[in-house]
Amino acid sequence: MRVAALAKQVPVVEAMELGPDGRITRQGADVEMNAYCRRAVAMGVELARTTGGRCTVLTLGPPAAEDVLREAVAWGADGGVHLCDVAFAGSDTLASARAIAAALVRLGGFDLVLCGRNTLDGDTGQVGPEVAQLLGLPFATGAKSLKVDGGALCLHCELDDGWEDVTVSLPAVVSVAERLCAPAKMPPEARAAVPPERLRVMAASDVGTGPWGDRGSATRVGAVRAMGRKRDRIVLAGPVDAQAADVVAGLESRGVLMHGGPGPSAATVPEWAGQMGTAGAARGTAPVAVLLEAGRPRLAAELLGAAAGIAAQIGGWVVALCPPGSAPDAPRSLGADEVVDLDGVPIAEDVAAAVAAWAGSAAPWVLLAPSTSFGREVAGRVAAALGCGLAGDALGLHVASGRLVAAKPAFSGALVADVICTSELQMVTVRPGVLPVLRPRGDGPVARSAHAVVAAGRVRVLGHARDDDVEVLATARAVVAVGAGVDPGDYEVLDALVAVLGAERAASRKVTDKGWMPRARQVGITGRSIAPRLYVTVGISGKFNHMAGARSAECVLAVNSDEGAPVFGLCDIGMVADYRQAVPALARALRGAGELVSGRA
Repeated sequence: MRVAALAKQVPVVEAMELGPDGRITRQGADVEMNAYCRRAVAMGVELARTTGGRCTVLTLGPPAAEDVLREAVAWGADGGVHLCDVAFAGSDTLASARAIAAALVRLGGFDLVLCGRNTLDGDTGQVGPEVAQLLGLPFATGAKSLKVDGGALCLHCELDDGWEDVTVSLPAVVSVAERLCAPAKMPPEARAAVPPERLRVMAASDVGTGPWGDRGSATRVGAVRAMGRKRDRIVLAGPVDAQAADVVAGLESRGVLMHGGPGPSAATVPEWAGQMGTAGAARGTAPVAVLLEAGRPRLAAELLGAAAGIAAQIGGWVVALCPPGSAPDAPRSLGADEVVDLDGVPIAEDVAAAVAAWAGSAAPWVLLAPSTSFGREVAGRVAAALGCGLAGDALGLHVASGRLVAAKPAFSGALVADVICTSELQMVTVRPGVLPVLRPRGDGPVARSAHAVVAAGRVRVLGHARDDDVEVLATARAVVAVGAGVDPGDYEVLDALVAVLGAERAASRKVTDKGWMPRARQVGITGRSIAPRLYVTVGISGKFNHMAGARSAECVLAVNSDEGAPVFGLCDIGMVADYRQAVPALARALRGAGELVSGRA
């Protein structure tokens, strides 16, 4: 089997800095192979060995990115190909996918292309589906287990809040989950020992005429701003009841605890989220399209509400694109003026083909899609098929100077950048839970039509289930997160605290790795980035990889028995105490403070 693994070099998040142009400074920054890509490389090497084939690793980047290839070859890859040319500079995901796809074709084609599920610097998950579309191949995301069975792959895929068992015809492109296998990691001396002849450089002229880089990109980056809050780092000690009383006083003084009635959480919806600006409006009249997803009614309401606000500014109308099972009960009340039923199979590849065909004739001004496994694949494929810009995982939207501006996070929320699509059709995937659900505008008839979804038959779903809801943590005002320092047999100790706060539960990576809580509850760089009003960590050491996911929380309360734990340098209030005594004491103190109103927005 000929296997290609895609690997990206990214700045180490802790060492990241912004340059004067608002872009991430890569020159001179500490860099490493992207965490998800390490699994793609490791699995590529394993498959090549077990099938008697070859594994070639590709990377696109500046000269320093050669180190990624050296590490991959030192791990066991047969060779590395470095797409390195000043002409590639400034590539967005579409331009990157075009260069990678062209290189794969020039190299003679592969049976399987493996890539990471995501990249830590961009958080888009777009390159994999875009490469698949450009190569005309099937795609599967988040493979947690992988087996070759003749001319197909049998995959168990880890999705946003559940799983899916699928078979995929070869050749194919597959993105891999962090839990697929051990990561490919080699020390500097092993990387330095890789013979130069094992590496090959391909310039822009070697892969085609382009355009590449900035010239081939359909998005541009506007203003960039840092996120996160300065923490107070107040660490308490002494009797747990006294500590708990001080905690409640501190939370009340910060306005984190609300009495007397529900209200919107400023932390749940970032200040720029859902604001439909009036700095400028697009000319002409065109539809604003929304791709819905089955079983996500709140997300449908968020997207349709945002679309209605955009349409009001540009003189357009809202079209809901509804794959099987996704049509809302009252589309007009949620903001839709027209419904297009995508009749047929719900496979993302096939839905994407139908959406691209519809968009080619309907010429929408913008297409919004959910930032979920399904939405990312459909949107990525449509963007590649139509040559459109795609802003991924947006936190907010507004119209300015006749274009849609998407506020997009990067580095697990360390930064937020304004991204503008320069293509005629502008595309955005939107993170669940960050836009407000607008008040229904009243029922009424809507225009309804159907568009056929034709099954390619290359991806077959054998079984699937959801074990959680991707929107739960996104909309929670209070979150209690548990780490490896808490025995799973003691989780009931947290019940009273969770109840009095009306909180949702979350976990560190170690906890979800052991299966003690669903992966959908994992917070951190390779989990979720959330922004609750109150984030309580219990038994969490406070490593950067976890705390980066709670960077935007309004207030962080830490409970840990180790006074030297790093979490105390990253919280607002800390309790140095055993959780078995501290958590019940907190619950008692909070109940004594009065009825708390929290829960979800």
